[in-house]
Amino acid sequence: MSGNIELLSTALAAAKAEKRAALIAYLPAGFPTVDGGIEAVKAVVAGGADVVEVGLPHSDPVLDGPVIQTADDIALRGGVKIADVMRTVREAYEATGVPILVMTYWNPIDRYGIERFTAELAEAGGAGCILPDLPVQESSVWREHADKHGLATVFVVAPSSKDERLTAITAAGSGFVYAASLMGVTGTRESVGEQAQDVVRRTRATTELPVCVGLGVSNAQQAAEVAVFADGVIVGSAFVKRILDAPDEASGLAAVRSLAGELAEGVRKR
Repeated sequence: MSGNIELLSTALAAAKAEKRAALIAYLPAGFPTVDGGIEAVKAVVAGGADVVEVGLPHSDPVLDGPVIQTADDIALRGGVKIADVMRTVREAYEATGVPILVMTYWNPIDRYGIERFTAELAEAGGAGCILPDLPVQESSVWREHADKHGLATVFVVAPSSKDERLTAITAAGSGFVYAASLMGVTGTRESVGEQAQDVVRRTRATTELPVCVGLGVSNAQQAAEVAVFADGVIVGSAFVKRILDAPDEASGLAAVRSLAGELAEGVRKR
């Protein structure tokens, strides 16, 4: 079975045709439980998310701040496995029809087996992977398997990335480019800043791929600000915090659906 890279491209193109940025939501698999995580994905899509990133919980999530680290710890202590991540992708995709990617560090894939991972992700209906710590120069084997199975390979660029490196990263990637808005880890910020606009401008000079911005966006105003210059707005920690702060699962689902609605409105105010 082929993965859903084309569905991802279609979703991003549809948002562009509406003269707006796409809303991309991140939620970890297995958080607060496997079933609860699947319901959370459904909730953010119901609220207006165009694309969803499902995080594969990791014991040392170097890109992620304390909010997502806390969620990952809850998921890992709950016994989440890669099979649960694949189940989350499958059931979320079947329920919503939107593109579902997996965001993961490289070590779990390397241990699981690249062919096994890509084949299972494609069979589950996944659209691809975001791989924040896989160096482009070491990615050829992964990309070969991802291409074979119809999966996008999304790399992360940062404000510190030199133009020559941006060219190499965007030439190797597919689906979209994940532009980190600032140096540092994930988490909500008071402002997203000019660094994001600069890295988007420089990245766009190297590729026709959509450029989507993450790290720091937490409310409708920030989403609207980023939507002016980016093809997609990526929000993770703000959703996770809503679930962490909720008194029960039902309240958490209502909270993330509400936030998705606010952010969806924000990306339409570009």
